[in-house]
Amino acid sequence: MSDAEHYDGGISRRTLVKSTAIGSLALAAGGISLPFGLKSAAAAVKHAVQPPEDTVVWGACSVNCGSRCALRLHVRDNEVYWVETDNTGEDVYGDHQVRACLRGRSIRRRINHPDRLNYPMKRVGKRGEGKFERITWDEALDTIAASLKDVVANYGNEAVYINYSSGIVGGNITRSSPYASLVARLMNCYGGFLSHYGTYSTAQIACAMPYTYGSNDGNSTSDIENTKLVVMFGNNPAETRMSGGGITYYLEQARERSNARMIVIDPRYTDTAAGREDEWIPIRPGTDAALVAGIAWVLIDENLVDQPFLDKYCVGYDEKTLPEGAPANGHYKAYILGQGDDHTAKTPEWASRITGIPADRIVKLAREIGSAKPAYICQGWGPQRQANGELTSRAIAMLPILTGNVGINGGNSGARESTYTITIERMPLPDNPVKTQISCFSWTDAIARGPEMTALRDGVRGKDKLDVPIKFIWNYAGNTLINQHSDINKTHDILQDESKCEMIVVIDNFMTSSAKYADIVLPDLMTVEQEDIIPNDYAGNMGYLIFLQPVTAPKFERKPIYWIMSEVAKRLGPDIHQKFTEGRTQEQWLQYLYAKMLEKDPQLPSYDELKKMGIYKRKDPNGHFVAYKKFRENPEANPLKTPSGKIEIYSSKLAKIAATWELEKDETISPLPVYASTRQPSTAGTRPSARGSRCSCLASTLRPVPTRATVTWTC
Repeated sequence: MSDAEHYDGGISRRTLVKSTAIGSLALAAGGISLPFGLKSAAAAVKHAVQPPEDTVVWGACSVNCGSRCALRLHVRDNEVYWVETDNTGEDVYGDHQVRACLRGRSIRRRINHPDRLNYPMKRVGKRGEGKFERITWDEALDTIAASLKDVVANYGNEAVYINYSSGIVGGNITRSSPYASLVARLMNCYGGFLSHYGTYSTAQIACAMPYTYGSNDGNSTSDIENTKLVVMFGNNPAETRMSGGGITYYLEQARERSNARMIVIDPRYTDTAAGREDEWIPIRPGTDAALVAGIAWVLIDENLVDQPFLDKYCVGYDEKTLPEGAPANGHYKAYILGQGDDHTAKTPEWASRITGIPADRIVKLAREIGSAKPAYICQGWGPQRQANGELTSRAIAMLPILTGNVGINGGNSGARESTYTITIERMPLPDNPVKTQISCFSWTDAIARGPEMTALRDGVRGKDKLDVPIKFIWNYAGNTLINQHSDINKTHDILQDESKCEMIVVIDNFMTSSAKYADIVLPDLMTVEQEDIIPNDYAGNMGYLIFLQPVTAPKFERKPIYWIMSEVAKRLGPDIHQKFTEGRTQEQWLQYLYAKMLEKDPQLPSYDELKKMGIYKRKDPNGHFVAYKKFRENPEANPLKTPSGKIEIYSSKLAKIAATWELEKDETISPLPVYASTRQPSTAGTRPSARGSRCSCLASTLRPVPTRATVTWTC
């Protein structure tokens, strides 16, 4: 990198004087009168500073905030010179410009960064030491294919694992999540792999909410236009969805239209609050469910619950809707009033001692929630990131349930907000012959003690237990091998023991902390360096598609993921290669998949039109998404995907799990959304960390960017 590429946040006196002088001359050339002797000099400067015409290439930021914002990259002589963002349309609410934040706009520094991976490498030191030597692509691919064949022959396909990764959440061909699409496609062509369920972001809420609703849906943020009160539990879109492609813009615009009062409940004063909120209620981390219970006590005591809604749409609120087989007084109302097993009334005073929120404020909050109709009650992903977090998720959902705010405009289910997207045709995945699954965060256990892991103790799905440990790991565009996984010291010891996992393959743009544990490291192209189509995700009720074209020709020996997987497939056998590629190039796959999209959605522009446009936008034709609206309108004709077809406050499925699973003493599974304390720190002086903390190093490709020290990168 040249000196000009290094940014230290300052400017020298010499640079300032020089810039001022040139600027003055340029202004003079623009028509300001100057002495005759300076006019010719100014004209020369004007001619000198005119840049040659750039080629503008559309790209996108597809990292794990999920917003997926448009980029316009200006290219000259196979180099990106500067980056702007979406400038199309009138930029009005509902058809606004998808403007990237500083993270997306910094992509030029990542593209050109000297620390990028340029060549295939093999490890020559211990795992984790970061000692590698350059090898050829043939040696790298031959080594990977030979190891894969050996592991499958000796242990079976269940010993091959694709690690959770979220470095490229937006791509289609390039996508790394929920599974690395092309890696999973290859493995399914070769007998399958051990898969995982859940994500590091949403493991508990995504698992818990379906026990209540049958799914994990919420109203769109734009529906706040129709509400009177917004209550946000640990939801911080101004940091986690901060860009023009995110939902903060919708939150502000919708509140302007509804004039809704907004209450933020969070341990810290977040950017989503930041003067926008009407009230911030700080809370002790991990105690949201206790607050909900205290609010519920007031709602019941002051007759603020929607009893007709609870009778018609819900199971388990009181004795008359308690399912068969449930114990007497096993319902939610009994739990709140202290008539259940713990004989403790969940009064505001009880909740205050746990949450740190004054009892009178809990009473006031309960009355606000009980009297505002509709009320938009939602939660972010922070509250569930704790021990027993699934109970917290279900508990927060109780507030809209108790007040009858589910399935209506301006209400919500208590889940995180939903978004409207244009459905794209994904890269097809053949069926995985290996039906076994583990939780996304238990892969280190599967390396260390795989055959000991069972369904009842460790959450193994698909069969009663694992037969073999993990022996081969694919890690594409992810940094959870070591950076985002818990108990790093233990993980380090497990990964460094080569007698356990025999091969780790990392495909990335940079030498991340996870890549240092690889046996083979392969240099991938960035998404903006290859052709792909990316849809929006967390972006309110305006869907869009972005057509990515290669911003520059590939440099050094960097290769696209499709080429890499095709070459591995070739080494596994001609039949595997044919099954994987189906005779198509990456561009031909995009054309094929887009043709499928046009069949289902003829309103879309043609492939060539989209390629020329760069970005295509479309507002939700229904205006706002309302979760469970059809169920609310006609529950018999549109039952939920729960066993009863109704909202299950008491879950018989969870009652069965609680009775049969082998749990640790500090683990709680309850059929009711109760409060259970988080695990207590084992070391004196430590305390649980507040949720949603600023995380400047989570996204591996952002570490090299100098501005990261002054910008909050989102999780």
